[in-house]
Amino acid sequence: MQQPTTIDAALACIARGWCPVPVPHGSKGPLIPGWQKLRIAGDDAGRHFAGDANIGVLLGEPSGWLVDVDLDCEEAREAADRFLPPTACVTGRASSKASHRWYVAHGARTRQFRDPVDRSMVVELRSTGAQTIVGPSVHPSGERYDMLEGIPATVDAEELEACVQRLADHVIARRHRIAEPVGQGGAADDEHVERRAIAYLDRMPPAISGSGGHAATYAAATALVHGFGIAPPRALALLVAHYNPRCQPPWSEAELAHKVNDAERKPHSRPYGWLRDERKATELGVDLSRFTLCGGPDPLDSAPADGPPDPGPFPEHLLRVPGFIADVMTHNLATAHRPQPVLALAGAITLQAVLAGRKVRDERGNRTNLYAVGVAPSGAGKDHARKVSKNVLFHAGLDALEANEDLASDAGLVSALEINQASLFQFDEFGRFLRTIGDAKKAPHLYNVLTALMKLYSSADTVFKGKAYADAKRNKVIDRPCAVVYGTTVPEHFFESLTADALADGFMARLLVFEADSTAVRQRAHATAIPESILEAARWWGDFAPGGDLRRTNPDPVVVPTTPEAVAVYDRFAMTVDAELAKDAPGRSLWARAEEKACRLALVHACSVDREKPVVGQEAAAWACAVSEHLTRRMLHLAHAWVSDGQFDSRQKRVLRAIRAAEGKISASDLCRRTQWLSKRERGEVIENLLETGQIVLRTESTATRPRTVYALA
Repeated sequence: MQQPTTIDAALACIARGWCPVPVPHGSKGPLIPGWQKLRIAGDDAGRHFAGDANIGVLLGEPSGWLVDVDLDCEEAREAADRFLPPTACVTGRASSKASHRWYVAHGARTRQFRDPVDRSMVVELRSTGAQTIVGPSVHPSGERYDMLEGIPATVDAEELEACVQRLADHVIARRHRIAEPVGQGGAADDEHVERRAIAYLDRMPPAISGSGGHAATYAAATALVHGFGIAPPRALALLVAHYNPRCQPPWSEAELAHKVNDAERKPHSRPYGWLRDERKATELGVDLSRFTLCGGPDPLDSAPADGPPDPGPFPEHLLRVPGFIADVMTHNLATAHRPQPVLALAGAITLQAVLAGRKVRDERGNRTNLYAVGVAPSGAGKDHARKVSKNVLFHAGLDALEANEDLASDAGLVSALEINQASLFQFDEFGRFLRTIGDAKKAPHLYNVLTALMKLYSSADTVFKGKAYADAKRNKVIDRPCAVVYGTTVPEHFFESLTADALADGFMARLLVFEADSTAVRQRAHATAIPESILEAARWWGDFAPGGDLRRTNPDPVVVPTTPEAVAVYDRFAMTVDAELAKDAPGRSLWARAEEKACRLALVHACSVDREKPVVGQEAAAWACAVSEHLTRRMLHLAHAWVSDGQFDSRQKRVLRAIRAAEGKISASDLCRRTQWLSKRERGEVIENLLETGQIVLRTESTATRPRTVYALA
């Protein structure tokens, strides 16, 4: 695999909204006067990072509050996992592995923590005014730095500073054999910790087959291994002795060992040892339970702590796609009563995709057929992007490219593509549509629509053959169909369609799910004419017919070249995908399609930037891979929150969502009203289990009349 260049790294940083700064080869500091104010655009990267220059990243405010926790000594690096919140973005070099932990912490300040005896640096929280060298730069020793990859965790600035302080105090205390301050993570007596762990384990609900048994056992293993910091072999012994006898039926030792192994290797949203150090952390005044990987909890659908980390809302820097897509988004946001940038992007992407349908392909054979869905609450402006695409196609004389919104059967779907081989299918209430077509018992005449959509997705570079009939005249054959889908729905309808079967059969893996901002501010929008630049571009695509009349001959699309720099981006993303697939975790099907979706998105990006001579360059590839990775991780997080392991698990998750929707706490009477679908006995069983597992707590709050008791998220 080709070694990434400094220019590659600079463009990747710019694509993620971070500010790179040039540094002389083999050096650690910039020489350019006023480098703190340097803001390099993608077009200038080649000029600043030519040759073998090193690259640094400006920290703090210039890069969206990207910060670096620099672990300057071996003791700090060894203890970091115990004190710092988890993050998927870690760098270092051969002799100093994992020495830099990256976070997004708004308002964080730079702080240095030194040994009071010899004044050597222990750990440093680096923010605004500082920069950190990243790969492929070369250290003065000759070692190469790691590339800055992965998603930094988003954390509270004050809490991060407190954690760094705790880490520094711990290192200093150990060095000089002094007592650690209370709450600093000092080593607890093993026997005492184990007694506490057993008592905690005894309060956890046993695994009951058909009632979330796998989740309950995994939670127990996680509590021992990650919560109390007990070594896996001893944790297994405790599960066998103190937990398994209560399970119905009991697990085999091999099955329990598998749960312990998962608990050890999978990422967790809480820091290592949170149960072991729970009392001490409280005394320090730092709530470590709120740490998650990127982004805070979603009020609607955050996953439990043992689920896939939440990458947070759609990154703002990924909303910027030059050219046609930017023009359509600008028009969309100017004419919307409730501007929704994420949905505007989704609508513009699918519009560009259908315009270029069957007319371009990349060097791998990928086409522009994409399936996207925009998710937004009622009244949040989810319909506007569909209307914009409809109006653009109509006023450009290309309204035939939009198919009928009401599909009665798979035959109707295929017939629409037979008339126009490149068609945009726009659906309202897409969530209900998915629930209907995904259940053969509810609507057998619609069930085959799902199968047809899946086949069409993979047929864009070949021939699609529909059902075989005795009458050969009824058989449908479409050469290189390009079906582009954009649906909109409310969150509840869409996420309720997330079932284990839906994730496994691969249709959800083909979807790009864009979530809108539920708090979009209303504006006084004006109905303005569609800019001529948009219509001109649409008409150009309408007239563009490489190889002749595309409806009557086999299409001969233009091959869009891919630059070597873009190939390097794809290769790095492929490594990420392969690493996720190797975990053999639920949701493998989502990762299996991630690279393919990235290639299609990059092709659409290239067509937007330059319709006459499109090229998939590094910027397009980096943007597409970042979008695909973010949406995949977000979908995995949501699937964990919504997809249930049995009926009891489903009830638990619905109750938790009701509490989250009430801003994390709710009175018993309000909870009863919001969960009327449960009987009193069922509700009591769910609440009891949530309390026992520590997912919710009982709190007493003062009111103007009398204290009230509420259920609150732990």
